[in-house]
Amino acid sequence: SLGDGANDVSMIQVADVGVGISGQEGMQAVMASDFAIPRFRHLEKLLLVHGHWCYSRLANMVLYFFYKNAMFVALLFWYQFYCGFSGSSMVDQWYLIFFNLLFSSLPQLITGVLDKDVPAEVLIAVPQLYKSGQ
Repeated sequence: SLGDGANDVSMIQVADVGVGISGQEGMQAVMASDFAIPRFRHLEKLLLVHGHWCYSRLANMVLYFFYKNAMFVALLFWYQFYCGFSGSSMVDQWYLIFFNLLFSSLPQLITGVLDKDVPAEVLIAVPQLYKSGQ
């Protein structure tokens, strides 16, 4: 939802994504929103550029986590054949903690900072690219 005043606060709070525009009525909508923009003209860049990049990053994140967890379960599955289904632990708890910390946070942090599949100027010039992300 999109709002610019105090009368839009409840609408912004119940929406999945709320955008507040700092307007003449005050800053209530901005304080209640997920994203804040100073003028209505900045909405185009927020939706077309940052929205497309967000869709792209979320899709990559879902695929990455699926692959990471599938490989980890496959490793545990094959270990059971190796140890004869004895129930012994393959990895120490500290290794599990560092495995999830290393392979869950760092790649996504780097991807979130550096990954921009299409430059911002192209996304503004060709708005149809936003639809392909969905």
